[in-house]
Amino acid sequence: MFTISLCMIVKNEEDVLEKCLSSISDIVDEIIIVDTGSTDKTKEIAKKYKCKIYDFKWINDFSAARNYSFSKATSDYILWLDADDIFLEEDRDKFKKLKKTINNKVDAYSMFYNYAFDEDENVILRFRRNRIVKRSKNYLWHGFVHEYISIKGNVNNTDICITHNRVHDSGKRNINIYEQKIAEGYTLDARDTYYYAKELFDNELYEKSLIIFNEFLDNKEGWIEDKIVACGKIADYYTSEKKYLQCRKYCFKSFEYDLPRGEFCCRLGLSYFNENEYKKAIFWYDLATKVQKPSSDWGFINESDYTWLPHLQLCICYYRLGDKEKSYRHHKKSYEYNKDNKYIQYNNKFFQSLGYE
Repeated sequence: MFTISLCMIVKNEEDVLEKCLSSISDIVDEIIIVDTGSTDKTKEIAKKYKCKIYDFKWINDFSAARNYSFSKATSDYILWLDADDIFLEEDRDKFKKLKKTINNKVDAYSMFYNYAFDEDENVILRFRRNRIVKRSKNYLWHGFVHEYISIKGNVNNTDICITHNRVHDSGKRNINIYEQKIAEGYTLDARDTYYYAKELFDNELYEKSLIIFNEFLDNKEGWIEDKIVACGKIADYYTSEKKYLQCRKYCFKSFEYDLPRGEFCCRLGLSYFNENEYKKAIFWYDLATKVQKPSSDWGFINESDYTWLPHLQLCICYYRLGDKEKSYRHHKKSYEYNKDNKYIQYNNKFFQSLGYE
């Protein structure tokens, strides 16, 4: 059986580290913890799990820290996690099976990342990341923020999921790193530009964020999936400002990069719904129920926009147009997908009061 090293970089992770390590420590063969300056009980928790702990001076470069952690690994393969990642029991079992069947011809294994959840704990954002790499390939991390591994070789896509258990956000830390690099004369590439804009957006610095997002969209370089997300972020901003024409402009722009996706059909539907243009809203919500999810699962997918959400909205649209039968039909579809949602539960009680079963 091949061996696996878990490599992590941490700083002040006492709130999440134990949950992470307890979900995986008994499966991997060694744990490398690279600490970039913790002042809490992070190291004490790591010691409980017999981790090999190394200190690394923080230089505003995540890749440098991750590459250092990889350099300390001694196993055949390397798994990497963040401190707020966990393996649920089902995925622990899948991981154990994978470890027993690792193919030496495979250079890297990808896993799903369940990154965001709704109030009912349904996954609303998932994507793939390369998680296990063959140590002998000496793969390196790239990028000082939002780092990534450049993989050349045979990649196997697994159905294992890692669950993101976020407790704290990064605040303006990443923005400060980007702006320090810019001040030092560093020219952001397309990927950096996208993530800089995203950090600005997530910190509600919308005016500057939109400028940088548009610079990214005007750049011929850059990953198509990032272009699509950028269009969505801008469209969401304009929706929040009730500027629906501008919202629709960026929804339609997303079609330049791929076929219409459920996320943008729902955005378009909402823009018309908010203007009481229910027939137009119905067109786009109905399309959301029919489009296929992207064939590649490396993109960023909101599962609800392909399942229960458009049916919930169609239920409301048809009811407001006076068509109770079609309204109820879409309610039933939304209930099949997500009966625990509080809005769908409310609609269920409402239709029951009207005599529907």
